[in-house]
Amino acid sequence: MIARLATDRRGVTVIEFTLIAPVMLLLLMGLFDLCYRSYAQSILNGAVQSAGRRATLEGNASGTSTAAIDSAVVAQVRVIARNVRWESSRKFYQTFGNIRAEPFDDSNHNNQYDIGECYSDVNGNRHWDANPGRDGQGGANDITLYTMSMTYPRLFPLHGLMGLSAEQTITAQTLLKNQPYGAQSANSPETICS
Repeated sequence: MIARLATDRRGVTVIEFTLIAPVMLLLLMGLFDLCYRSYAQSILNGAVQSAGRRATLEGNASGTSTAAIDSAVVAQVRVIARNVRWESSRKFYQTFGNIRAEPFDDSNHNNQYDIGECYSDVNGNRHWDANPGRDGQGGANDITLYTMSMTYPRLFPLHGLMGLSAEQTITAQTLLKNQPYGAQSANSPETICS
């Protein structure tokens, strides 16, 4: 009887399936979650690019227009993701060259700004800034960095099994120059030594 049971192959497929199925399902759900994130990122990138172009047109720099443009981006992404939380920001710069930390004289050669070192006050706030951009859409000929972040629930409940967050956050940015619909004065930055 024991010899007959040892050579019996009936039911082996069920046991193999029981061992392999959970691993295969976990891999498939992970792959689907990754693909869904890539798809959502692609949709968000396209929506932000389109919204950024609309925002640089004359008449769209007011607060109500930027809120409407943000809402259009959210509406496009809500088609693929429900329960979306979003956060947008706009920073503007006078030139593309200003989209970096304010230049400073690194007198002690430690590659970071220290109090007392001279710097060029690009944004005119009389403080050294790692990001000298000012909040808002800016005006004529200004460079605007538009950022939109979306947080949405994950597609599958993998987060509990893998120690991940239950939500996923994706971010898209675009950098565009506003149309020259008005006069812009070009100020040269003041050098401040404090």
